Amino acid sequence: MRRLTTTAIALVLSATSAFAEGNLVIYHWFEYIPQALLDKFSEETGVTVTMDTYDSNEAMLASLKAGALGTYDVAVPTDFMVKIMAQDGLLDTIADGELKNKANIASEWADPSFDPGRAHSIPYQWGSSSFMVDTATYGGDIDTTDILFNPPKELSNRINIQDSQSDLFALAALHLGIPQCSTDREQLKALNDMLQAAKEHWTSFNSDTAKEVLVSGDVAVGQITHGFAAKARSEKDSLKYAFPTEGYVVWMDNVVLLKDAPNRENALKFMDFLLEPENIAAVANYARYGTGVTGVGDFLDPELATLPEANPPANAGTPVFVEACDEATQAVYDQIWTNLKK
Repeated sequence: MRRLTTTAIALVLSATSAFAEGNLVIYHWFEYIPQALLDKFSEETGVTVTMDTYDSNEAMLASLKAGALGTYDVAVPTDFMVKIMAQDGLLDTIADGELKNKANIASEWADPSFDPGRAHSIPYQWGSSSFMVDTATYGGDIDTTDILFNPPKELSNRINIQDSQSDLFALAALHLGIPQCSTDREQLKALNDMLQAAKEHWTSFNSDTAKEVLVSGDVAVGQITHGFAAKARSEKDSLKYAFPTEGYVVWMDNVVLLKDAPNRENALKFMDFLLEPENIAAVANYARYGTGVTGVGDFLDPELATLPEANPPANAGTPVFVEACDEATQAVYDQIWTNLKK
């Protein structure tokens, strides 16, 4: 779905221009904001926008820690990653009064546990992550995580897994009925064993073309977020988004103010721009997700309210947010992920 487009050399070369007056450098998910909206921001402010993209929260974090901090002004991490970035000292604090449109944040997203008081971030888009199945290939029950971890023979070797540790491991924990940040050795062994066995049925680890491989028929199952799933279904109506009875992932992506942002004032202008209902609605209409801003109703595509991908059936499992594990526990999960990708 999203891909990393920068290299360490490119980051160094672009850093000089980033410090010029009138610029804004964004680090963003791939294919997640309409170019027309960035153009509108430039037209209204005179600010020149540069955007680099990444394909996972983990890739974004690794890039910033490897030397990209101080190159970008804002990034768009998911809820749990905001907490991790704050703990790691990667975020700047937004002082009271610096965002004139902060009151537009919907009450349910104004004081989230991952960023109390919105000290570092504003809401961007929210949605769910699950998987999609081509019902022309498989006519059985798709609303179960067995599709990923114990697939029927019709789907074996026709499954794309997104290159995202967090979403996959959250679904795996739901499948096994264990905590996301388990420290129990037997549970961790069971998790590792299940993933290694399931890997034999998977065709690819790919995020940036998650929609395309489903539409083309290269795979019959693929992890995907609900907005991209809606786009995929519009191109191939036999594709259906699953709401597993074991549960599925929900998330809130957020725009954060990065530490050492070279264009801090313009970063705040951009955040205020996205807190205007008409502007964030343009993102929702493009990406097919929900917003965390009030007053957007008049600007939204009416179809968004009826998307099957945004309306879980009565038998859907409980949605869960990805949890941020402590450093020691995360190191264990990172090792499992590394072994899985070999």
